[in-house]
Amino acid sequence: MRIAIACDHAGFPLKAAVTEVVNSAGHQVFDFGTDSTEPVDYPDVVERACRALQKSEVDRAIILCGSGIGAAIAANKLKGVYACVCHDSYSAAQGVEHDNMNTLSLGARVIGVEVARACVLAFLGAEFSTEERHRRRVSKIRILEQEG
Repeated sequence: MRIAIACDHAGFPLKAAVTEVVNSAGHQVFDFGTDSTEPVDYPDVVERACRALQKSEVDRAIILCGSGIGAAIAANKLKGVYACVCHDSYSAAQGVEHDNMNTLSLGARVIGVEVARACVLAFLGAEFSTEERHRRRVSKIRILEQEG
């Protein structure tokens, strides 16, 4: 898969580890910044990564900020982007399997490298369920999105 990775300055300390996990799992990384701990606004880097997701230039995205919350909120403002903060591997997998999540948001000030690795691997290894109940529920979410 093609994976967008984006972070603000607070997420930057976790970015290298996340990138390494994605690469090691055999996926292609598309880096949307930032490249230092110099302050940047998370909506700017998140938007770049998620616009690539909207255009199908990438298959999924991983976004990082201090808590994961601001990045997820920004990402979810973009149509077709379904981001969740996950700080455990169960949620990272189930978010994809049951809810068709396409963007994983991590809080670099909340979790360490090993938990982040587990979350990323769970996210990358999961596929959306073909069960009717999950497809029905996601369809209802898309209707809500269309109606605004």
